Amino acid sequence: MLVSVIIPAYNEAKTIRAILERVAHTPFAKELIVVDDGSSDRTREILHAIQSEFTTHPQPLGLSPDAPACTLTVLSHPHNQGKGAAIRTGLRAVTGDLVLIQDADLEYDPADYASLLSPILDGKADVVYGSRFAGSPRRVLFFWHSVGNKFLTLLSNMFTNLNLTDMETGYKVFRTEIIRGIPLRSNRFSFEPEITAKISRRGARIYEVPISYAGRTYAEGKKISWRDGLLAIWAIVRYSLIDEFSSAGEKTLHRMAGMSRYNAWLWEQIAPFTGQRVLEVGAGIGTMTRHLLTKDFVLSTELEPSYLERLRNAFGHHPNVMIHSLNLADSIPPWLSAQHVDTVLCVNVLEHIEDDEASLKHFFSILSSGGRVVLIVPALSPLYGTIDQAIGHHRRYEHDEIVHKLQRAGFQIEKTRFFNVLGIPGWYLNSRLLKRRSVPHFQARVNDFLVPLLRLEKHYRLPWGMSLLAVGRKT
Repeated sequence: MLVSVIIPAYNEAKTIRAILERVAHTPFAKELIVVDDGSSDRTREILHAIQSEFTTHPQPLGLSPDAPACTLTVLSHPHNQGKGAAIRTGLRAVTGDLVLIQDADLEYDPADYASLLSPILDGKADVVYGSRFAGSPRRVLFFWHSVGNKFLTLLSNMFTNLNLTDMETGYKVFRTEIIRGIPLRSNRFSFEPEITAKISRRGARIYEVPISYAGRTYAEGKKISWRDGLLAIWAIVRYSLIDEFSSAGEKTLHRMAGMSRYNAWLWEQIAPFTGQRVLEVGAGIGTMTRHLLTKDFVLSTELEPSYLERLRNAFGHHPNVMIHSLNLADSIPPWLSAQHVDTVLCVNVLEHIEDDEASLKHFFSILSSGGRVVLIVPALSPLYGTIDQAIGHHRRYEHDEIVHKLQRAGFQIEKTRFFNVLGIPGWYLNSRLLKRRSVPHFQARVNDFLVPLLRLEKHYRLPWGMSLLAVGRKT
């Protein structure tokens, strides 16, 4: 693997060459991406000299001819913006498989790279934190700094439900697709709590390994201050409560995943029709998959690579679960037809497929005789609005429309039922009147709280609802 080492540097003329030499001599193929963050000393001049050395000298930074590949890219900010801003700039230049953050001073030792990279290379982790408080050698310095670090870690853990020992560590390693898929905002040292909150929300596998630490005094160039501590507290609260995602679809999936009562109730609607060998189409981040783990066989499918990775991390260790990419626009692969599937489960997915009738015919061909397709689709075409458009809906369904499409695919209709009539006013308000691109988090939580009222719907035959359950049998 190629490791991309991002090195934010601000007024580090005394240490920049030394740290680059140490990083360059680590036994991994790497690209060094140094971001000079508006330094006012000789940092930029030294960096340009080293960059020239890479183009003119056969052994830059004292590298031996047989050393692993090493390249250097130097980027600059016209004025000082902060560590977070420098990391964002560096990320735009990354081409490697892994991203490692390295401070430009000598507090963190590149000799720890092997420990930091090992959990990811072994396939156990997506993110690794190097902990200064997990037992390795460290320079003894300021008591109140350690108290502040532990307080910030505790506060972060309370909001993220993680059990980190050192959230503020400067040594963090990420699989590139993980960190690139996260919108980053912080300019200064608030990067640390921001990235922690956001990777926690995305369900990334996080490991922590001990590292050595040789902290600096302020006389030696340490820059963090009590003001950064206050900003970190604000960042912990802000990024734990405000969910920022790269797309409206991702935001919707995560908000749905947080609606535990609603999801349990949704499962109750489809559980009676679900057999023992299940093909789950469009599993997303696994909101329904977790309810299928007692089945004999589950094939959970997705198209989005980041969602597939989430599914593998969460459920790949279950012997009865298979995670696979599946594009319904393609022909059905022979191996899928050989799985003897008795249920195709398609929860809030069919509306994303342009040629939905072709997909229903695929479902029919996949199923064993007597098998069922279990659909949950958004209902009532007059509700179609900006939220539907933002999350990729081609349509909302009317009752007769979905019935006729199932019948044309060969299915016999076993069950149809509208549900969630309480959600209609909120959806109409947000999607049609206010033209929003997602349901506000607070309203989603309110809908989750109202599940006991939704349970009353089973006593009535509703003429309409936010969603529609449709079950077809292959006879």
